[in-house]
Amino acid sequence: MVKKVIVGAHYGTGSWAGQRITAAAMAVYTLVFAVALLVVRPHGYAGWRGLFASGWMKFATFVFFICLCYHAWVGMRDIFMDYVKPTGLRVFFHAVVALLLIGYAGWAMRILWSV
Repeated sequence: MVKKVIVGAHYGTGSWAGQRITAAAMAVYTLVFAVALLVVRPHGYAGWRGLFASGWMKFATFVFFICLCYHAWVGMRDIFMDYVKPTGLRVFFHAVVALLLIGYAGWAMRILWSV
């Protein structure tokens, strides 16, 4: 009998589930956003500002961006783990992507709550 020894590495199930959950959340948001566009039909800056003026739309959009960042993180992390063999270079790429995604999430929050 073969016994797996777990040493703290990611074995994929959690990441797989996380990507599927975030993909579903982003799909739901896309449908809600499409319906909102059909109902509001924003024209110009004032129309778009009105669309994002409500708290629920800001929150839903921010959740979309958080899901997008997590989804991208899992994908990029897996790509680096599979194809970048030097550990130092892989850690560098992980750090760069993590910092970029955190920055993008902060930028999205700043934009949404400045409207």
